[in-house]
Amino acid sequence: MFGTVTLDQLKVLVTIEETGSFSAAGRKLKRAQSAISHAVMTLESLQRVQLFDRSGRAPVLTEAGRALASQARHVLRQAELFERTASAIASGLEPELTFSVDSMVPSEPVIRTLAMLQQRFPDLTVTLFTEALGGAERRVRSGSAALGLCMLFPVQVQELQAYPVTSIELVPVVAPSHPLAQETRRLEREVLAEHVQLVLTDPESQGGGPSYSVVSPRVWRFVDLGRRLEFLLAGFGWATMPLHLVEPHLCSGSLKRLPIEDPSILPGSIPIYAVHQRARPLGTAARSLLHDLQQLSN
Repeated sequence: MFGTVTLDQLKVLVTIEETGSFSAAGRKLKRAQSAISHAVMTLESLQRVQLFDRSGRAPVLTEAGRALASQARHVLRQAELFERTASAIASGLEPELTFSVDSMVPSEPVIRTLAMLQQRFPDLTVTLFTEALGGAERRVRSGSAALGLCMLFPVQVQELQAYPVTSIELVPVVAPSHPLAQETRRLEREVLAEHVQLVLTDPESQGGGPSYSVVSPRVWRFVDLGRRLEFLLAGFGWATMPLHLVEPHLCSGSLKRLPIEDPSILPGSIPIYAVHQRARPLGTAARSLLHDLQQLSN
């Protein structure tokens, strides 16, 4: 019957299985053997299940007893987790940390800092959102993520607190088979405008998204960074891409870096910010994660 089982009874059952006998369980739990026997008999009576075969010299777990001992062990682990989580929440740890990351952000600092967070708070539930361009900032603004990693475009962000944590280098690249790879003219706007430009865009922006560093009248817009890379490798156009993503392709020769010197086309290093709502104080885990991200930038 539900509600009749106590954690103490389950602990006795698991201890008997682990130690091999009622007397050994009594010694481990510092109780008289009669108290151990009474706990088992009460459990059997309440659940109407024979847990031990008593036909031999010593009681032996029945098949049902072994199955229920396994279930009891799981319940005890969950009860222990419940107590640890409740204690952590009482001391200020948030029940769940929601963290959003834009696709342009390198994975390495995210993995490193989350690994450190996991070691520090092993029972913490973390929900990680990996977003298209602009998605991480949008989640923070809406309140569905406590902390975000993203680029900040030149818009009003008074409601967000932003901390620079790292940066990415953008490089102009093209497939070796593309005409720009063999171009002998200086790669100025007029030359680049002759070819399709593959642009990463915010899927929820009006008018197709931001147009920074867009110079070609023929634009293919992508919301997925990986898909844009596939089209680059296939020779459909040129683009500026994060160096950390295309460096292996540059080394292998499957992409070629374009010698563009115009700073309005090639933005160079782009800062990545950790952001949160000014009006929404960060919890213990979020502050810890933010601190680790900032330490990586020092």
